[in-house]
Parts: sequence; structure tokens; C-alpha cells
Amino acid sequence: MNAIDRLIEKIQETNNPTVMGLDPRYEMLPKCVTCKYSQDLEGSAKAIIEYNKALIDATYDIIPAVKPQIAFYEMFGIPGMEAFKKTCEYAKEKGMIVIADSKRGDIGSTAQGYSNAFLGKTPIGDKLETIYDVEFVTVNPYMGTDCVKPFIEDCKKYDKGIFVLVKTSNPSSGELQDLKLENGKEVYSQVAELVEKWGEELRGQYGYSSVAAVVGATYPEQLEQIRKIAPHTYFLIPGYGAQGGKAKDIALGFDSNGLGGIINASRSLMCAYKSEQWKNSYTEEQYALATRAEAIRMRDELNQAIHN
Repeated sequence: MNAIDRLIEKIQETNNPTVMGLDPRYEMLPKCVTCKYSQDLEGSAKAIIEYNKALIDATYDIIPAVKPQIAFYEMFGIPGMEAFKKTCEYAKEKGMIVIADSKRGDIGSTAQGYSNAFLGKTPIGDKLETIYDVEFVTVNPYMGTDCVKPFIEDCKKYDKGIFVLVKTSNPSSGELQDLKLENGKEVYSQVAELVEKWGEELRGQYGYSSVAAVVGATYPEQLEQIRKIAPHTYFLIPGYGAQGGKAKDIALGFDSNGLGGIINASRSLMCAYKSEQWKNSYTEEQYALATRAEAIRMRDELNQAIHN
């Protein structure tokens, strides 16, 4: 079974098209966690691991996937990268799909090196070693087909997947992504066409490809347009919640069977215990319970929008 089919079946099993972004800024961690550890890189990494594991334990039966953003681990050096690896391994042990959000993009042997780390294997002597072993990785296609091809080849070889940046959720994305080309198409629509083409050989039993796309919830008109351009492309949809994306807008990226996308929420899930919605219901020590409550609320809101 290819990667996108595994993701779809996990979404169906949990009845929840949500991925929990695990972007652990130290200052957002509850004091009841950070107070246990030293105020240095190693202590910070240990706090991150405890926090992530608690959130995974609270949600693995109702959320199909996690998406650790590698920047928030790299900033803690080697201990942080160990925390990233342990977080990925723990989520997989709990049966969750792991999407490494690293937005890698380069050419030739460099792109292959990135792909080896996340999707394929690293050759060492006469052996091949698995490094992070995640199901998906995010990829920046700005350098064109050359920078994406090594990832696609490893997707074929190891039954993995990629999410290619097409239309991102940040406010300034239009400075480049909305520019008109000589053929009259926007840059993002041209990239969407390429992603659809790149994924032709990796379509699974549900009609979607393991070469998937990142399309932000904050631009619903473009989301709807890209769905028409790339009907076999699954969407990772950031921008819901804290960034302003609404459930009714997100529904534009889904098909009549309720498939087509997985919606990312990071701060709204990780910091649910601080939110107006839940801060009077859960104490700081109950942060994981607040995350579970928010995950259920989000699931129900999304499903109502997608299936109505």
C-alpha cells in the first residue's frame, strides 16, 4: 500500500482529517513540564519530548497524523534533533502517520541526501541505514523538477510520500506565488500542474497520488482553483485556526466522498490549555486533556463542513 492510501485509511479510521503540528517553542511549554529539567539545550529537549509524548498519548486514537516542524528542533542543536527523532518514533509506535515538515529543496546529490534522511536510506559501507523513517516530507519545488525527482524516486522505492509547496498560507505568499507568467497562469497554478504530473505514477486505490501538495486554508479561492487543476493531488492544508482559515473554506479542497485533504493545526492544539475556549475547563497540568478536547471540537467542525 502506498503512502497516501495509508494516510487516507488512517483518516477514515479516526474519522478525522486533521494533522497535529508539533512545533514546540520552549516558551509555549507548560511550566509544570519545564520546571523538571535544566535550563539548557539538553534540558529543553527533554521537556519537548515529555510534552510531545503527552500530546500524542492524548490524541493518537482520534488524530491520524502528526507534523513536527524541524526548525523547532534544530534550534536546540543535537539534543533537539534527538527530540525530533524520538518524537517521530513515538508517534509511529502509537500508529500515527508522521509528516516531517522540513521544506527541503535542492538539486542533484544534495536533494538525494535530504531524501535519504527522511524517505530513503543512507548508504554506509555495504549497508543501508534508515535515519528518520517518516511517511511524508514537505518539499520546496522552487528549483524545478531536478530538486523534486530524487524524492519522487524514493517515494516509488520505499512507498513514501511528499507534500510539495504550491500555495502557502502566509500573508506574503502572493509576492511570488501569485505572479502571472507569460502564459497567463499564476506561479502557484503552474506548480500545481507540475505536482499533478509528477504524481501520475504514484496514484493509489483512492485515486490520489503520494506526490501531494501544500495549499493554505487562508486563500479559499485559490484552494478551490487548485483542486480543479490537480484532481488527483491530496492537500496538506495549513492556516486553520490561529492563522484564520475557516472550516467552510477548507471544504472547497475536498471531493464528494469527503476526501482530498488533511488540515494542519499547531498552536490551536498544542496550546489549547491557554485558549479562551478551554482555559477555564482545564488547568495547566491538564494541558494534554485540553488538546484532546480541542481536537474533538476541531474534528466535529471540519466534518460538518466537509460532509454538508
